Amino acid sequence: MSTLAVVEEILRETAVPMSVREIVERAGVRLPSKSKTPDTVVARDLSMDIKKKGDASLFVRTSPGRYTLRALAANAPSGDIRMADVKSIGPGGSPQARKPAAAAPSTQGRARNDSDVQGGGFAG
Repeated sequence: MSTLAVVEEILRETAVPMSVREIVERAGVRLPSKSKTPDTVVARDLSMDIKKKGDASLFVRTSPGRYTLRALAANAPSGDIRMADVKSIGPGGSPQARKPAAAAPSTQGRARNDSDVQGGGFAG
């Protein structure tokens, strides 16, 4: 049985989005890979399946590192999958990349000194 077949079976049994870690723990010895890092194998296989097959993939990423079956996500009551999770699924069933906003360095609570001043030319 392939890795994705085992993952599909587990997601059908639980019927809720699961993290890769939870999937691997539940799968145990059923996973065909004897890798020292089964989390990586499962995450890679899920990501590649979603990327290659798009809407035809059985799987959908609901949030970073969490997956469910596409059929379950489509039929889930609103309480089972948060709206923020569903919005992160872009066209073609793939998640949209979101970059966190960069925070400006805070100068509050800090004494200003000459090194904070820009320019640095000779004023003589």
